[in-house]
Order: sequence, then structure tokens, then C-alpha cells
Amino acid sequence: MTLYFSMAAFALASSISPGPVNIVALGAGARHGLMASMRHVSGATLGFTVLLLATGLGLYEALLRWPQLIGMVRWAGIAFLLYLAWKLAADDGALPLDAAGARGPSLLSGAAMQWLNPKAWLAAVSGMGAFAADGDTAMVWEFAAIYFVVCWLSIFCWAWAGARLRGYLSKPARVRLLNRAMAGLLGASAAWLLVS
Repeated sequence: MTLYFSMAAFALASSISPGPVNIVALGAGARHGLMASMRHVSGATLGFTVLLLATGLGLYEALLRWPQLIGMVRWAGIAFLLYLAWKLAADDGALPLDAAGARGPSLLSGAAMQWLNPKAWLAAVSGMGAFAADGDTAMVWEFAAIYFVVCWLSIFCWAWAGARLRGYLSKPARVRLLNRAMAGLLGASAAWLLVS
């Protein structure tokens, strides 16, 4: 039981800490509401779980053989973070008033964001290294199942927090301020990746 508790604690620490996926969940909740953010929450969770499983089932070996793949993922992640930051900074701040305007990020964009998120790669590689380094396939699947639940709940919390801010964000100027703050955080994440 303590191994599963350790897995859950690792998953929680990795999933709930601020990062690009959670910043987007917060912004999606604030801008589009909680229900419209569920596609992002679910997509990001599925995307990470597939990344975690792929890492545990052999992707890590491929990365060791071809280290240039790590660099490619890193640069793609930096470009994606800068693109998201630009989109947020350029947003006009108008909140959608009807359900049709409240689409929010898609399931696919949430999943793709995890594959371009250096924080997700680090969590997948270090998590599998800590809990399934011996290649035990059953342990890989158990860890992924625990991580799936914890990850979904963690990203959901960020989207819920954003949705709670929605009432405060009744004026476009406030939304623009929040968007630019989040754009700054995403830009800072990209800058940190450039120098690390």
C-alpha cells in the first residue's frame, strides 16, 4: 500500500504544481467556464497518460539511443509555449456570453500540449524511473492508472479555480490583465527552458 501511496504523492506533486497545462486550464476556466474546459482537462490527462505509458513501455530506451529527439521535443515545446503566450497576450478579453461561444480548448490540443510540455516529459521519465525502472509491465500500468486519476483531478482543480474567477472577470480589461499575466508566465516558462 505504501508504494501506491508514494505513486499517488509523486503524481500529485507533479500534476498540481504550476505549469503550462495548468495555466491554460486556469485561463480556459476563467474565459469559457468549467464545462467548456473539460475537453482540455480530459485531453491533457489522456495525453499525459499515453506519454507516461509510452515512456514506461520503451520510449525511454529510444530517447537514450537517439538523444537528439529530446532536443527536438524541447524546441517544439518552447515554440508551443511562445505561441500560446502570444495568443493570450493578443486576446481582446471579451468573454463569450452564450454556450456556442464557450467552446474552450479542444481535447486534442490538451493532449498535444502534454507531448510538447517539457514538464510532462520530465515527470514521465522520472516517475517511470522511480517506480517501474525494472521493466515490470504490470507496475507501469498500475502507475499509469493512479497517475490518470490524480492528473485529471489536479488539472480539473485549475480549471475550477479559473471558473471561480469568471465572476470577477466580468470586464474585458480584467480578462486582458489575466491573459497577459498568464502569457507572461508561459513566456517565462519558455525562457527558463532556453537557459536550462
